[in-house]
Amino acid sequence: MFNFEIVSASKTTKARAGLLQTAHGAVETPVFMPVGTLATVKSLSPEELLDCGTQIILGNTYHLYLRPGCEVIRRFSGLHGFMHWDRPILTDSGGFQVFSLAKLRKINEEGVLFQSHIDGSEHVLTPEKSVEIQISLGSDIIMCLDECIKYPAGRDYTIDALKLTTRWAKRCKKAWENEGENALFGIVQGGMLKDLREISADALVEIGFSGYAIGGLSVGEPKDIMLEMADFTLPRLPDNKPKYVMGVGTPEDLVELVALGADMFDCVIPTRNARNGQMFTKYGTINICNSGFKSDTEPIESGCKCYTCRNYSRAYLRHLYMAKELLAYRLNTIHNIHYYISFMKRMRRAICKGKFDEFRKDFYKKRDV
Repeated sequence: MFNFEIVSASKTTKARAGLLQTAHGAVETPVFMPVGTLATVKSLSPEELLDCGTQIILGNTYHLYLRPGCEVIRRFSGLHGFMHWDRPILTDSGGFQVFSLAKLRKINEEGVLFQSHIDGSEHVLTPEKSVEIQISLGSDIIMCLDECIKYPAGRDYTIDALKLTTRWAKRCKKAWENEGENALFGIVQGGMLKDLREISADALVEIGFSGYAIGGLSVGEPKDIMLEMADFTLPRLPDNKPKYVMGVGTPEDLVELVALGADMFDCVIPTRNARNGQMFTKYGTINICNSGFKSDTEPIESGCKCYTCRNYSRAYLRHLYMAKELLAYRLNTIHNIHYYISFMKRMRRAICKGKFDEFRKDFYKKRDV
């Protein structure tokens, strides 16, 4: 059901192009996964995602468990049938949302006792329960439950969270081995401390997973520290397995992390920023509410082949956004998702052609204009 191979690699950086095989199709890496928290990438239909070139999306265990609930989704034989998406799906463990959204939470060895942010109802999420939920969703790639920590965090707390995450990872694998058919990824923690990142990575590699993720980055730390932690951690993960940096990021983040050897990414930036009027282009970002666009007949980005740029002007998009018309969110999101997906595909082609360095230089050169 699941396989990963490297098809090409940069000779001057650690960038690589790979191919993921899943039960719902192949995924070319490096890849960006749009976030579909509640079984939808906000404002877009599956057909629009496919038209943008999307290969794989991310769903959220915590949110889907609370609403609509696993029993509803089981009636559709899983999340694919429920949301009319027949391509691969990765689901996160729910850990981050428990720690960031739950009204009250209590962590112990067994798992996390929390109150729903929706209605205050009480729930327990254990490593076994997280795996069970994700299997019931029919995910192609499922994630281990981990303890997410804030930034900054003290060393003692970081050590305790790392050790708990490792013990939970062992339990997740055992539960998955009994029931799972697809891929299970372990998540490296350790805060912003290299020695702890090394301990976490080594422990997870010893347990053995289908792939490995780096968690706990892009949580408020300075950009240089984020890249330093990724640069230190990525080489400690097996090169024959996919490497996933969670919750990242900007186009600049993506090109730098690909150069460091990362294969997979997810982030709410392209969708959330679209709803706030920020659009991504090869020359940088623009804010569609800018008064200079009031009579602008040009598309968001000249030469862009997305549905929005093929059909609508900056003036029209500004009008929709200023009038708070719902169509603004859809059209803006189409463009941003198309930009991100096309950006990753161009990066992959550059790696395969041995021209990643040129791609990287050209990327920054256009932003200096």
